[in-house]
This record gives sequence, C-alpha cells and structure tokens, in this order.
Amino acid sequence: MARRSQSRSQPRVGARPDPHAGTDPGSSSPILELLVVFVLVFVAQGITTLAGVMSALFILAPPLTANPWTIVTSVYAHSGLGHLVSNSLALLVFGWPVARATTRLRFHAFFAATGAVAGVSQIVVTGALAPLPFVPVAPTPGVLGASGAVFALLGYLVASNRLSTGLASFVTIPRWLSVLAFVGLAIAITLATASPGVALIAHFAGFLVGLVAGRARVLAVGSRAAV
Repeated sequence: MARRSQSRSQPRVGARPDPHAGTDPGSSSPILELLVVFVLVFVAQGITTLAGVMSALFILAPPLTANPWTIVTSVYAHSGLGHLVSNSLALLVFGWPVARATTRLRFHAFFAATGAVAGVSQIVVTGALAPLPFVPVAPTPGVLGASGAVFALLGYLVASNRLSTGLASFVTIPRWLSVLAFVGLAIAITLATASPGVALIAHFAGFLVGLVAGRARVLAVGSRAAV
C-alpha cells in the first residue's frame, strides 16, 4: 500500500470442499489470478495515464464519495514496477498457504475487503488526525496498492496457524488482553516495515483485521483447515 505523495512447502490441509464456494480448498489458483489482475491493472494504469484519467479510476483519494469505485480498484493498482514486484512477492509468500486452506471465492473476497478497509482507514484516519494540534500527521492525498491486503494475509497466518490455535486451546486469555496483544503486535509489525512514503495506517489496519479474521477462522473450510 503506497501513499500517492510518494508511491511505492505448505502442508496440504485435510478439509472438505465447501459446496457453496464452487472450488476445492487447497487451490493455488487465486494467487495466480491475482498476479494476472495486478499486471492487467498496471497496464491499464499506463494507458489511462496517457488519457489523463488514471487517478479517477485507480487512486483512492478524499472525498471517498467522489470516485467510490476506487475503494476496490486501488487495491489492485500500483505506483510503479518496484511497488508491483514487491507486493507480488509478498503475496506469494503470505497468500499461498492461506489460499491452500480456503476456497477461491473466500480468498478473493477477503483480499478485496481487507484491502479496501486498509485504504479507507488510511484516508479517514489521517484526515481526522491532521487538524489536531501536536499531531505530526498530514492528510493522505491518495493511496493505492495491495500491501494492506497482503498485511491482512500475514495477520491471518499469524493468528490462524497450528501453533497459535493450539496455544489458544490450552491457555485462557481475557478478551481485553487478546485485544491489547493484537493491537501491540500490529503496531510492532507496522513500525518494523515502515519506510518513507508508505501508508502506515493502511498496513496497521490490514494486519489488525487479518489477526482478528485469523483468530475467528473466517476462511476455514471444514473442521481442520488450519494453515
């Protein structure tokens, strides 16, 4: 997920197919499909840039109601070739095990939804904090990129892997402590990956949503779909 101001062998899961999703768990095709979409959107960005309409089609910018479709399209757009390659590599690493443990439909829905939440959070939060005194935050003029959704996949992996779910079954942790741990972990991961021009709020929001989704196992198919 880049701000426009400076853009930029898993175990096979033994789970039953979900008859409502139309595909078997363990399919890696969602990753390949996303990579194809990334490339096609990147080409479309180049063409629409020449026509002067790229921003209106692919950059999420305030006010959100001006071009509402960018809430989704911005998730698949990138600010440059380096941005595209880095997000694609991260998708391969973090997305593959999740894709193998769920269905194509659920994976794509999760990716689009978490990416949209991350982008909207970046715009809304920075816009709300900017007017406050002594808060060194400027409103984000525009955001695009898949890293918010990729961070959500990472968060999902952290919270839903076999070690995490195994510990959760043996140790009873108060809800407030779980929330505090999730927020602290999201802050730590966000700061660890910080660099100039990066939409930190989007990364934080994506990772936090992924943690919560992983803890709730929203992508699980069958009774043993731990990644």
